[in-house]
Amino acid sequence: MTPASTPTTRSPWPEWLGLLLAAFAGLSWWWAAGRPVELPDAPSARIACVSYAPYRHEGQTPYDPATFISPQQIDADLKALSRRFDCVRTYSQGQGLDAVPAIAGRYGMKVWMGVWIGRDAAANAREIALAAATARAHPQVLRGVIVGNEVLLRGEQSPAALAGYLRQARAALPPAVPITYADVWEFWLRHPELAGSVDYVTVHVLPYWEDDPVPPGRAVQHVADVYARVRAAFPGKPVMIGETGWPSAGRPRQGATASLVNEARYLREFLRYAATVQMPYNVIEAFDQGWKRAQEGTVGGYWGIFDAQAQPKFPMQGPVTEVPRWWLGWLAAALGGGLFVLLGRPRGARAAAALVLAGIASGAALAWQVRQMLYACGPWWEWLLSSAACAAALVTTLVLARALAAAMQRVDVAPPSRSWRFPWLFALAYYGLLLVFDGRYRDFPLGLFALPAVGYALVALAGIGVAGARRREDVLLAVAIILLAALVLIQERGINPVAWLWLGLSVLLGAAVLLPPRRVAHQQHGTGQ
Repeated sequence: MTPASTPTTRSPWPEWLGLLLAAFAGLSWWWAAGRPVELPDAPSARIACVSYAPYRHEGQTPYDPATFISPQQIDADLKALSRRFDCVRTYSQGQGLDAVPAIAGRYGMKVWMGVWIGRDAAANAREIALAAATARAHPQVLRGVIVGNEVLLRGEQSPAALAGYLRQARAALPPAVPITYADVWEFWLRHPELAGSVDYVTVHVLPYWEDDPVPPGRAVQHVADVYARVRAAFPGKPVMIGETGWPSAGRPRQGATASLVNEARYLREFLRYAATVQMPYNVIEAFDQGWKRAQEGTVGGYWGIFDAQAQPKFPMQGPVTEVPRWWLGWLAAALGGGLFVLLGRPRGARAAAALVLAGIASGAALAWQVRQMLYACGPWWEWLLSSAACAAALVTTLVLARALAAAMQRVDVAPPSRSWRFPWLFALAYYGLLLVFDGRYRDFPLGLFALPAVGYALVALAGIGVAGARRREDVLLAVAIILLAALVLIQERGINPVAWLWLGLSVLLGAAVLLPPRRVAHQQHGTGQ
């Protein structure tokens, strides 16, 4: 049995500084996120065209054959969209979407009608036949038909096979209706032979998703450069930007941060640019699409100009605030400070102050993590797992805060058990592996891991050991989490601030294991005040 360690006679100012910095950082983040950001105004609140996928209600997904979008829902959606958009782009004909042209016509809107081309030849034939029937019934509504969306990117058809589908569609559709194919701009440059099969070259330019992600400050210039490059590659052929936009939530990719302010900034700046060149364009997308999180992580669900409840996410003029209800973070911090004092049972004023600061930092960090959960969690089991992890982090931090507060009050300290630390080492190493080898769509759960990482670093700084011998697996995991975090930083080319924070948390937790507890002079004190 490991005896309780006794407190050191040295001044605990490093621990006080650490607690103050942790509390200040948590409160500062929430305050800064609540400040309005001045942005350039859009030239107009109206937008030429927007991608319309109606799967915004719970359980609706294009991957469920039983999903059917009723004409009533489409009518309500297009009625709302007609106030801001002149046109909608669809991606398929099935699940009730063949009704879009007829309903759009009621509201004076045009349609870029989509034909989904995948691996299934029979399903592709049905899509083309249904599109042809719809086009013959409503030719005046159509701006054109987009036969296939990112088929080459997904590798589901060869360029020759895709050209064959374009010829089938051309033969089936009314001659006056233009046809095109839409894909990421690089694939058009790789396969210029497809230009002979279309009336338009339709490219997708998404600065956030580029192999070399483009920061918001250079994003619109990147679009302009790509547009000029594609026009030069296809002289005499009209070029349309079929998708461009920015996500409002999700993981940052190098210097490209997904945020509400950045989405508003990008869209406003893009519209100002588009107005100067008079090019055809379509922005992605009308509504946030929760079903996309299964494919693309959190970020996939938040490309909408409207949220899933059809409410605008930001204005087109004036300042934009990332977190309008930022004060909830401060409220969580205050509750955390009170909870830690209540459950920590401090034995003096210094211990109480230490618990208050630890609780403030923990409450602010957990509130940040809960905010991330609101965007990221979908099925009930994701909520259950994430909530259990947050509860475990809170309990762990409370145990560490009690030990730290006792040491700073200079009373006997019971070292926290190794059994509290090992699961966090394992969890951080496991998640680090995921970020290194499958991190494209994974968030950084900073708020969750900040609690044990900072907590163990502070108790180590105070000279408080962990009950139980330091084992080989602890050391291996401590080394692993630091190395994995360094690899993540390298993958992010050192320009992702969140990756630096992830490395910092990994170093804090790893150092608490790797660095031996400081040998300090002890002095026995009573346990009272």
